[in-house]
Amino acid sequence: MKHTLKQLTDAALAFRDERDWKQFHNPKDLAIALSLEAAEVLELMQWKSGKELADHVEKKKGELADELSDVLHAVLLLAADHEIDLGEAFLKKLEKNRKKYPVHKARGQAKKYTELE
Repeated sequence: MKHTLKQLTDAALAFRDERDWKQFHNPKDLAIALSLEAAEVLELMQWKSGKELADHVEKKKGELADELSDVLHAVLLLAADHEIDLGEAFLKKLEKNRKKYPVHKARGQAKKYTELE
C-alpha cells in the first residue's frame, strides 16, 4: 500500500503528540536530529565501495530503511511545524534544478551547475 506525504505527516504528528514531545521539537533540535540521522545512513556505508558497498547495503537493507525513516520523520516534523507543503516544495525545487542543470549540459556529468559548460 502506498502512503501520501499527508498520511505520513499525520502519523508522525500523532506519534509525537501522543508522547507530548512537541515541547522538545524546536527547529534547531529537529535540524540536529535530521543531521544525526542522516549521518547514521552514511555510517552504514563508511569504509566500503564498489561491489563490497553494494553487497553490504543489500545485506543491511532493513537498517538502511530504519535510518532513512528516521530522516524522513525529522523532515516531516520540520515541514509540518513550518507549514511547508513538501510535495509542492519538492516540485518547485526540482524545477529550479532543471534550470540549473539543463539536460544538454548536465547529462552524464557529476559537476556542480557552476562548473557546467
